[in-house]
Amino acid sequence: MEEIPPEEPKKTSLGMEENIEGLIAYLLGPITGIILLLLEKESDFVRFHAMQSTITFISIWVLQIIFRFVPLLGMLVGMLLSLLALVFWILGMLKAYQGERYKFPIFGDLAEQWVGKINV
Repeated sequence: MEEIPPEEPKKTSLGMEENIEGLIAYLLGPITGIILLLLEKESDFVRFHAMQSTITFISIWVLQIIFRFVPLLGMLVGMLLSLLALVFWILGMLKAYQGERYKFPIFGDLAEQWVGKINV
C-alpha cells in the first residue's frame, strides 16, 4: 500500500496558513477581526472567523456598557458576560487553530450571513 502524504496546509492571501490566521482573528477580539476582514481577500474560513470574532466581542462589549448602569444586577451580568467572552475567546482560537468552522450560538449564523455580503 502506498502511504498518502499529509495535505499541505492551505495558505491565505496574506501568505499564512488558514488555521493560524483564523486563530489570529480572535487574538485581540474585534481589533484583529476587523483588520483581517480588511486584509484577507480569499479565505472564506479566515473571513468567517474574523467576522464572528468582531460581531461576538463588539456585542458583548456593548452589553457590558449597557448593564454597567443597572445597579447590582448590572455587575452580576457584567461578570457573566466577561466569563462568556473568555470562553468564546478561548474556544474561537482553539477551533480556528484546529481548522474547524465552529459557529458560536447566534453570532456564528450572523457571521456566516454577513461575511458573504461584506467585500471590503
